[in-house]
Amino acid sequence: MSQTEVSGMKAPLVPLATLIGRELRSEKVEKPYLKYGQAAVAKKGEDCFLIKTDCQRTHSNPSTSFSVFAIFDGHNGISAAIFAKENLLANVLSAIPQGISRDEWLHALPRALVAGFVKTDIEFQQKGETSGTTVTFVVIDGWTVTVASVGDSRCILDTQGGVVSLLTVDHRLEENEEERARVTASGGEVGRLNVFGGSEVGPLRCWPGGLCLSRSIGDTDVGEFIVPIPHVKQVKLSNAGGRLIIASDGIWDALSSDLAAKSCRGLPAELAAKLVVKEALRSRGLKDDTTCLVVDIIPSDHPVLPPTPMKKQNILASLIFGKKTRNSVSKRNKLSSVGVVEELFEEGSAMLAERLGKDSSLDATSGLFRCAVCQVDQPPVEGLSVNSGPFFSPASKPWEGLFLCAKCRNKKDAMEGKRLSTPTVVTIIDV
Repeated sequence: MSQTEVSGMKAPLVPLATLIGRELRSEKVEKPYLKYGQAAVAKKGEDCFLIKTDCQRTHSNPSTSFSVFAIFDGHNGISAAIFAKENLLANVLSAIPQGISRDEWLHALPRALVAGFVKTDIEFQQKGETSGTTVTFVVIDGWTVTVASVGDSRCILDTQGGVVSLLTVDHRLEENEEERARVTASGGEVGRLNVFGGSEVGPLRCWPGGLCLSRSIGDTDVGEFIVPIPHVKQVKLSNAGGRLIIASDGIWDALSSDLAAKSCRGLPAELAAKLVVKEALRSRGLKDDTTCLVVDIIPSDHPVLPPTPMKKQNILASLIFGKKTRNSVSKRNKLSSVGVVEELFEEGSAMLAERLGKDSSLDATSGLFRCAVCQVDQPPVEGLSVNSGPFFSPASKPWEGLFLCAKCRNKKDAMEGKRLSTPTVVTIIDV
């Protein structure tokens, strides 16, 4: 999507500090309750999920609590999904400075999510395994929801008034023209599977490897142009609350976003998750692993999420939420319900330099620089700035700005096609 299109469809973003200040000044706004449910039916046994409601921004301080909900849809084995489940959260948190305020923490979170995803990918690829995984990773802190995603798992938000909003972008090559262009510019090839006689069948895939996705964690054998850099969106709900539905593509290949939300409105979260899975299986059968998390963000003065009135679906809604327009949903959908949701942040660029910023990583006390991805302290001679080019004059300072160690710099160059990786195995990966 061009920058012009983005600016044309979005309302002006509200500064995070302004929203936090409003919340603190309002005595009536209290921290919401979370109620959640989970349901899954396995076909290949490659889905994982994470539910962690006891996280803390500050150790041993319950008032700084936040929650994490995530779906990991593995392919070519489950090892990447398990590894991401066990390591991603810690890698994200390690990229957030200690001792900062809540609004500073929330402001730092989107960049930390990028660093955590890339670090997890590097660590898994060092294991030499070839499986991969999609990730949809949701952080809930009070009324603020931050979602980071790679692949085609999805998170939707259903708010009062029946407004259903996508908080993720699908990275399927079939539907995402920008990702196809990026992959080919970075050295990959995009095409369908050729069968005997020259006919092309199936969805668009990236070659070598045959993966249908343009972003994932793992997939060592496919090539570094399949990147782990997530799309990140951060929103703030009003104190009316809302419902999140987080699910693998086993749900979304069967149900549109609108239909999934409608199918479980008015039901408790635990029952709602089961009903969404049941509806997907009824619609399409068990074609893939099918996993669903439902999270209700509930006002403290309500025991349950108030029922959302059903709305008739008009022609425009069917275009926005139809199953055949997975990627176009993200282009047309916006959080437009005044007083229900305020958008704080959204970025989906696959360029690491654009996502990590230009702040200095120098520790004035030690004289060391901290890598913006792996968080390892090193002298500047052992790494380069994330914003620097491949060549420098004798007077230049390649470590100015955000710092990358040599390993993470190599990863950045490979993802951008400056150093093409050599896949070890060529397979067709069914996701």
